[in-house]
Order: sequence, then C-alpha cells, then structure tokens
Amino acid sequence: MEFKHLSLAVADSVATVTMSRPPVNALSRELREELLHMFDDLSDREDVRAIVLTGSTRSFSAGADIKERAALTPHAGDYRRLNRLVREVFYAVMDCPKPVIAALSGPALGAGFALALSCDMIIADEDTFCAMPEVDVGLAGGVKFLQRHFTPTMARRLLLTGRRITTAELYRLGVVDELRPAAELMPAAMALAAELAAKSPLAIQLIKDSFNLVENLTLRDGYRFEQEMTTKLGRTEDAQEAKRAFVEKRQPVFVGR
Repeated sequence: MEFKHLSLAVADSVATVTMSRPPVNALSRELREELLHMFDDLSDREDVRAIVLTGSTRSFSAGADIKERAALTPHAGDYRRLNRLVREVFYAVMDCPKPVIAALSGPALGAGFALALSCDMIIADEDTFCAMPEVDVGLAGGVKFLQRHFTPTMARRLLLTGRRITTAELYRLGVVDELRPAAELMPAAMALAAELAAKSPLAIQLIKDSFNLVENLTLRDGYRFEQEMTTKLGRTEDAQEAKRAFVEKRQPVFVGR
C-alpha cells in the first residue's frame, strides 16, 4: 500500500511510524485506513519487535477530522462504516503482538488521545497536553479508553468538561511513563523500544496478550490464564536460551521460537 500520511523507518528491529497530515494530524478516513494497514503489516513482520508511533508536526494528533465528519452524507450506513473503521484502528494498535510506544510530540486530543492510550506505553514532551474535547463540538466518546487509565471521577471530569490536562499531570497520575524535553523525546522513545526489542519476542507477545485478555477476568481466572502462558513459554527455545545465558553470564540471543 502507498502511504500518503504515514512514513515508516525500520532499524535494529524497531519500527518508527510517523503520522504526517499537516497541520495537526487530524484523523481522516484516509489516515485511519493507513494506520490500520500499517499496524496489520507490522504485526506480521519478523524484522520488527517494537514500534514507536509519533507525529511529524507539533501535534501528535488533534483527533477526528471534524470537517470531514461535517461533510458526511446522511446515506444509510455511512456512520456505521466510519465507526467500524474508528474502532478497528484502536484495536489494531492494542492487539498488535509487538509493544507500541506512543511518543507525544505535541497535543493528543479526542481520538488522538484515545490512540495514544491504545498504545502500551506513552513518552511525552513535557510542554504539551491532552484533552477529550468532543463535548465542545456536540459529540461524545472515549469513556472506555479513559476508564482503563483514570479514576472514575477524573475520567468524568475530562469527558464532561473537555478540559486540557498537561503531560506533567498525566505523568504524576502514571498515565505517561516518561516526560522529556522536546529534543530528548525521540531518543528516549527509541531507547525504550530498543530495550523491548532485545527481549524474547514470544514472551513480549504473551505478556501483552495477558494484559488484554485478563483485564475483564476475575483474579482467579486471570492468574490461571497467565500460569498457562508461563508454562508454554517455559518450553520454548528462547526460554532455554535465557537459562543458558544466565548460567554462562552473558546476554541471551532470542530468536522468537
């Protein structure tokens, strides 16, 4: 697929996906379709073990393209098709077997904030902010994404007021994992991605699967699932290699089997 609004760079098992739809990386139908295609591709690439998602403008993403939505025709099924695409982009990131790091190079608003929250970790520019401003344009959405990261009252405050929240506050709340000056943002994101890429890809995938699957399970069922995954991992070549490396006092070389 030819990408109009995305660029991809792969080096040392790390893929960097950069959104570039000036001025603010608004999520149009076209950009969403590209993101869906990109993450489906990266999920299957054996030369990719970690992904960094960022924006090339001074905005990570301003969210849904409101002008495009306003121009939607009232034909039957139009909104259902758009909503299906919106959902699947978030799921493509969440379900990607590779860890995804959001590098917030600028504001993440509405669906752009939800996209960042769909990633496994967030590193942010210390001078930027996030918000869920849908209420200010007569729309709603994002409750489930915020519930995964915020207390019920904080989620309500953000969704019902549309207020901005700084990345410094998000870091204090544990939603953002690292806060960096703008010049240090991408080096920090790439260093974290390189650390993840050096781990056993099978273990990384199963750990990510565990987070997604046990979220709505009971403690008993969730832990039982994790134990089963650990048993399966213990039989892999990577697990045997890790044991040999520990005994031999060297770094393990993982092959994903």
